[in-house]
Amino acid sequence: MHGFQMMDLQLKTTWIDEWTPDFIGTLVFVKEGSKVLLIRKKTGHGMGKVNGAGGKLEAGETLKDCAIRELAEETGLTIRDAHCRAELRFVDQKGPQWLGYVFVTDSWSGNLEQTNEADPFWVEVDQIPYNQMWPDDAIWLPKVLAKSDCTDFEVYDFLLRGDQLMDHRIQRNIGPSMFVG
Repeated sequence: MHGFQMMDLQLKTTWIDEWTPDFIGTLVFVKEGSKVLLIRKKTGHGMGKVNGAGGKLEAGETLKDCAIRELAEETGLTIRDAHCRAELRFVDQKGPQWLGYVFVTDSWSGNLEQTNEADPFWVEVDQIPYNQMWPDDAIWLPKVLAKSDCTDFEVYDFLLRGDQLMDHRIQRNIGPSMFVG
C-alpha cells in the first residue's frame, strides 16, 4: 500500500462525515457464461456464508493484487485481470468497519479446488443463494454481475448493526476511494 496507513483514509458516508475503515478487503466474482463462481467460507470473517472469494488487503498490495491472490488461495484459480465494479462501505454500529472492493472477471485458468479456507462452486446467476449470504449482497451483487461496461462503478454505503442491515444508499458518479491497481 506504499506507506498507506488505515488512519489516513477518511471517507464521507451517508451517516458519518469522517469514517475510517478498520479493514480493507476485496471480493472476486468469476463469470463463465450464465454462471458465477461462489464460495462457502470455511474460516474467518463470514465463516459459513456464501460469497465471492476474497479477503483482507496486505501491506504492499494493490487492491487488484489482493483480489488475484485471494482468488488463488481460496479456489486454486488464476486470473491476470479483473475489473473493479463497486466499493462497499460497511458502517457497523456494533462491529468493525469494512471497506470492500468488488472485482469481476471472465478470464481465468487452473483447476477449481476446495481449500482450507473455502469450498468453491459454480451456480447459475439467476439461482444465487442470497438467503445464505450477507444481507447486503442481494442489493449490490445483481447490479455488479449485470454490468457489461468495465467503466461502470458504484459506491454503496451500508449501515449495519452486527449482521442486521439497517439502511443503505448508493452514491453515483464517484470513483473508488483508493487506487485499484
